[in-house]
Parts: sequence; C-alpha cells; structure tokens
Amino acid sequence: MSNKPTRPILIIAGLLCAASAQAQLYKSVGPDGRITYSDAPPAAARRVEQKSLGGGASDTSNLPYALAEAVKASAVTLYSGAKCQPCDDGRTLLKNRGIPFTEKTVNTNDDVIKLRQAGSDGQLPLLLVGRSKHSGYEAGAWGNALTAAGYPATSQLPNGYQFPRAEPVAPVVAADQTKAANPADRKPAPERAAPSQKTAEPSFRF
Repeated sequence: MSNKPTRPILIIAGLLCAASAQAQLYKSVGPDGRITYSDAPPAAARRVEQKSLGGGASDTSNLPYALAEAVKASAVTLYSGAKCQPCDDGRTLLKNRGIPFTEKTVNTNDDVIKLRQAGSDGQLPLLLVGRSKHSGYEAGAWGNALTAAGYPATSQLPNGYQFPRAEPVAPVVAADQTKAANPADRKPAPERAAPSQKTAEPSFRF
C-alpha cells in the first residue's frame, strides 16, 4: 500500500504552530452565527471577543503568558508616600522592568493604620510581591524578589500599556446612601474635620 501525501496534515500543523505563537486570539460571531478564531478582528462580525491563549484573568488578558502567570501567582503592590525619593526610585524600577503593579499612597493617619496592617514597620516604600514583603527601597533585594516570583528580567509589556493610577490605602468612604430619601428629613451634619484624616508625616519614615 502506497503512502499518501501528508501535505494537508503539515499545513494544519503549521497553522496550529502559527496560532500558538500569537499572544492572543479573537473570537468573532458572524451574521450567520458562525464562530471564527483569528489573530485579528474580522472586518464584518456581529460580535468580537478577545481571547488570551494563556488563559489568564481579564486584567492580564493582554499580557504575555509568562508575565500573566507571574501576576496571577505573585501580585505586586507598592505603598508609597508624597515627597519620598525612595518611593519614586522604586516606582521607576518597577516601570522600567515592566512590572504590572498596584500603587497605594500613604498620606493620612487612616492610611498609616492600613499600612501597618499590611505588615509595614512604618517605613516607606513597602513592596509586596505575593507574600514577600520588603520595607524600604533596595534595588538588589527588589530585583531578586521579582525574579524569584517569575517576573521577566526585561519589560514584556505590550505597546500602549497603561499602569493603573495610584489610590489611597484607605479611600475616603462615600456618604451614607441609606439615609432618608427626602432631603427635608435629613439633618445637616456639623461641619468638622475628621481627626483620622490629618496628615501622617510623623507616623512613618523613608
């Protein structure tokens, strides 16, 4: 029995290899309801859904697989303060290395309480890499912690990536929405500054 040409199989294998090399796929549903996967959104499609080959969460769907896995396993959080040069240096290190991170700012006494609850001794910056904690900025120690957590040595962030905006450690709580709906039934609260919102400069050090 003669062997038949295996060209169709080779073509299919080549297509699969080409697909696996892409960082992401696009799932589209055409007018006839047919589902199509491609590396770019079709021009005519009823619905397009971006898919990640790495199977990561929605906030890591645009990241390369290795970077997305590191983020899911060991998320990075930076606690920083105003007019803090070590904090600025640490933030620059993270951005230059292409580390997706969440930044929490410490400005009030409530922020300081939350900072200590996060495991800080009162020193800024504080870097959390998964369960690993590092008080104060030290480039070598930070770099080793990131490498141990599986983060690439150089940036692999996609073009146009936007780092999340920094937020207070203890966000200001919105006004109670459960009060009476009729403004006439509400009594004006006395105007006074909450003691917990005083600046926290004496409570931590750089």
